[in-house]
Amino acid sequence: MPPVQIAVCGPRNCTDTDAANAEHVGQLLAQRGATVLCGGGTGVMAAVAAGASQHGGLVIGVRPDTDPVNTCKGLSAVLYTGMGEARNAILVNSADAIIIIGGSWGTLSELALANRRGDIPVVSLGGWTVIDADGVQRAAAIEAKTPRAAVDAALAAIHTPTDR
Repeated sequence: MPPVQIAVCGPRNCTDTDAANAEHVGQLLAQRGATVLCGGGTGVMAAVAAGASQHGGLVIGVRPDTDPVNTCKGLSAVLYTGMGEARNAILVNSADAIIIIGGSWGTLSELALANRRGDIPVVSLGGWTVIDADGVQRAAAIEAKTPRAAVDAALAAIHTPTDR
């Protein structure tokens, strides 16, 4: 059976807290043997790639462009899609679970795509809160307070392939 693939999504212009959380999430995922999927750029993407690669993890970057200059360090392989933000669908559909760290419009689209997919665990570490048209907060993700809680929740929520 192939290793579990966890997509870590977050803004390219992130806070120092988001970057630290992403790096720690990458480290923990690598230590647990998960393949890390990310956008392969700056911010949260670069931090999770650094954390995972520094601990022997496999990190796949799914780029919106085709220019190798825009990729971050720490990637084991890169998929150059040339699809712009449409690559978010590739990232979400390639993952067994998603961890959202922080928030940006691109991150919100990944959260929405994962929820639309419906069969994938989504964990939020300082990410978006979704309020519906009636002003009711929607359960769009499992809320985690720490990187360890986020990784534990994502891995615990993944179904085995026979359950899919």
